[in-house]
Amino acid sequence: MKVIASAKNDDLKRLNEIYKVLKKNDFGHLIEENTFFRKFPFLRNYKIENEEEFPDESVPLRVRKVLEELGPAYIKLGQMLSTRPDLVGLEIAEELQQLRDNTPVTPFDEMKEVIEEELDQPIENVYSYIDENPLGSASIGQVYKAKLKSTGEEIAIKVQKPNSRDIIESDIKIMKFLAKRIDKFISTTKSFNLPAIVSEFERSILKEINYLEEVMNMQNLENNFRNISYVRIPKAYVEYCGEKLITMELIKGVTVTDLIEGDYPHINKKAIANYGLKSYFKQIMIDGYFHADPHPGNLIVTQDNKLCYIDMGMMGILSDDFKENLAEFMLLLINGNTDNIIKQLIYMDIISQSQNTPELRADINDLLNLYYGAELKNMDGAMEDLLNAMIKNHIVLPNEFVMIGRGIALIEDTGKKLDPNFNAAVELKKLSRKIVINKYKPERLAKISLNYLLQLEHLAKDLPDTINNTISKLEEGNIEVKLKHEGIGQLINQLSISLILSSLIIGSSLAIIADAGPILFGFPILGLIGFVFSGVLGAYLVLINVMKR
Repeated sequence: MKVIASAKNDDLKRLNEIYKVLKKNDFGHLIEENTFFRKFPFLRNYKIENEEEFPDESVPLRVRKVLEELGPAYIKLGQMLSTRPDLVGLEIAEELQQLRDNTPVTPFDEMKEVIEEELDQPIENVYSYIDENPLGSASIGQVYKAKLKSTGEEIAIKVQKPNSRDIIESDIKIMKFLAKRIDKFISTTKSFNLPAIVSEFERSILKEINYLEEVMNMQNLENNFRNISYVRIPKAYVEYCGEKLITMELIKGVTVTDLIEGDYPHINKKAIANYGLKSYFKQIMIDGYFHADPHPGNLIVTQDNKLCYIDMGMMGILSDDFKENLAEFMLLLINGNTDNIIKQLIYMDIISQSQNTPELRADINDLLNLYYGAELKNMDGAMEDLLNAMIKNHIVLPNEFVMIGRGIALIEDTGKKLDPNFNAAVELKKLSRKIVINKYKPERLAKISLNYLLQLEHLAKDLPDTINNTISKLEEGNIEVKLKHEGIGQLINQLSISLILSSLIIGSSLAIIADAGPILFGFPILGLIGFVFSGVLGAYLVLINVMKR
């Protein structure tokens, strides 16, 4: 992003707003160290009107305050980072979990324009009634209760706030600019890999603000649970959906958050805890397509005691191989063997060989010693503790693995609050065994063998031509080896100057030894000039190297 010094430049104005918020929360150096302040240090730390100081507040708290003040895109960034303690650390991740979309409600007149634009017709043609007071409001969208004109059904409509995409795309552009420069100039932030974080966030948020992605997620999840009687997924009315609008079934019931805190005699809390456990494990272990954030607020118990998932803007996707490997890993974790657990993590590309350190092995051993020999019901929390052990050893984990670990922790925590005797480990072990056994069924082995045979056939067909081509190129001398040299140009320049410098020193020494020509201070002038020039050239070389460091 190129920031142009113009009062009308929106990016420059926004960058100035970000700087003020960062400085107010004692993070001004993040911009001061990587923008024009580097060239004009006297401009640093100027007093901002109504500036507040937070000398006693922790870094995680100040990070959360910054994100809250900067608005929707930054709140969403914080919410994403709250699920990635492996990137930002446990303390910051825990603090960011308190971020909420507590933004002002947008007036209905403005939202109505978006609805009609998405429907491409007057709102009265589709909905016979809309309650103008939203059921919920977040940073990006609002949800309203309404009725379909064609059927009279009560429905919910989720509408994106005006200009949300433009605002988010503009903020992402600035995030990229800042992340790249902060990562370049401030060494203490390099371990966070800020450009990679922003890129991952961009991919995530752009999917989330395209409501058609969520409609597809709803349909896929509904299809996966079509034969499960205790789970319900809201129906989407596709003909009345768009990139900024979802028309869906209105789910009446009690959120699991309210169920945990309140008294609802007609609801079997133990059964609901079991439904949540079975449905989530089905998603990650069987379907490979799972809700990315199964917290209690995203789960509703319907009037007929079914569990309903809502807010499906983000989903996790797992390959068949990963699901099978995950089942094997779960069994190893429950049975408790450090060597096998680490081998499985390496096999799954979750950690590398170089990360298999004595410190990591010791931490996993300590974890297993804590659980080993305990009753199976006391194994709850093992997955979360394992993630924390790897985070402690500075391992950046695959996003899907972190999502699974966090999801299991949420389901376990919710289950315990609903049912004191809740036991996730027994169900997990049962399901994992079933998957591992299925892996070695004859029909599956036959399918895999067929795939391997086809690959071998293709390899066998191509191998003679490949060998002939390689031999021909060797005979003709046409084999090319390409090497990439980083910084070789600078090295050659410095080497050339060094050779010239050496030649000058040798030549000057010979001129002095010859003792010929005009004399100054008892030495030949030609030799003295050579030494002076050599000294200047040598000082230049030293200065260049120091500046680069």
